[in-house]
Amino acid sequence: MRTVPFFNYPFVFTASEGRFLETLRAVGRRGAFIMQKDLADFEANLAAYTGAKYAVGVSNATDGLQMALMAGGLKAGDEVIICSHTMVATAASIHFAGGVPVPVEVGADRCIDADAIEAAITPKTRAICPTQLNGRTCNMDRIMAVAAKHGLGVFEDAAQALGSKFKGGSAGTFGRAACISFYPAKVLGCLGDGGAVLTNDEEIYKKLLLLRDHGRDETGDVVMWGMNSRLDNVEAAYLDFQLKDYPNVVERRRGIAAIYQQRLGACERVTLPPAPGSDPNHFDIYQNYEVEGDKRDELKAYLKEQGVGTLIQWGGRPVHQFGKLGFKQRLPKTDRFFTRCIMLPLNMSLVDDDVHHVCDKVLEFYSHS
Repeated sequence: MRTVPFFNYPFVFTASEGRFLETLRAVGRRGAFIMQKDLADFEANLAAYTGAKYAVGVSNATDGLQMALMAGGLKAGDEVIICSHTMVATAASIHFAGGVPVPVEVGADRCIDADAIEAAITPKTRAICPTQLNGRTCNMDRIMAVAAKHGLGVFEDAAQALGSKFKGGSAGTFGRAACISFYPAKVLGCLGDGGAVLTNDEEIYKKLLLLRDHGRDETGDVVMWGMNSRLDNVEAAYLDFQLKDYPNVVERRRGIAAIYQQRLGACERVTLPPAPGSDPNHFDIYQNYEVEGDKRDELKAYLKEQGVGTLIQWGGRPVHQFGKLGFKQRLPKTDRFFTRCIMLPLNMSLVDDDVHHVCDKVLEFYSHS
């Protein structure tokens, strides 16, 4: 029986094993382990790729978003509006920066519902944190308009969206700052945790450099409270190597999404994400391929029996359902969405026959149910 795992983690290493070992030797022989030229080169190349003025490598995207909010002046008790369809890390970053995360409904595009943002604004609201989800950038025109109207900051959780664009602007470059993730399963992934913060704000940039390294300035003097959240130099060197081929990786992922669209687009039992090129305002990189399906749980079980791996994002629970964290919002649209959502395999280890096999099994299930 053909098997198609949801994600092939060994492939992250084996696909570039030789180059990684070369990178490891080069960095190791120089003893260049922490905050060396490789990190500075990667930060410069990442900024150039996205069009951001600055990029700061950090140990993970969660820390990155927290530090971005801290550098942006978030105060204790300030409310930050997020989409409930996001990883709990988004909310945690706000919490540990001193703020209060306020989850709202998911929209038709699986990103934050722009109408729900305005309805959730209170006198304590200070910022909006849209999650650029599954490799798609939100409708940032609407979000930035709401922010401008109410005098709010925008901090993007662009962990899943490096290279995604809205009207030509890159995810992570619309607001005051944004985080990017290099978790191994991301489109640009390292061999462990890693992240970056993008910003066009020089003041935020300077504070981020202090925050990620114990509050130390370039002379070594400790000038503020800081964290230990630096992107390892060897990971930065490996990421920089991969970044050179990143446009080709994105095009392959868009090609896989096009196959899914071709094969499953006519199936009325599933709702697919927008097809590549279907909306001139959006350039999606398909970090994930999340669909909505009738009889979702039965579909998941059937695909597992057929050797096809799937995933229900966030363990099947949106942020507002984590009642032990104090959330009390009622979000019926999001609740319903989470009874139907499921992610199909989409990664660089897949060949076209794998994708067609997944489609065959999805269509097979619905033909019998």
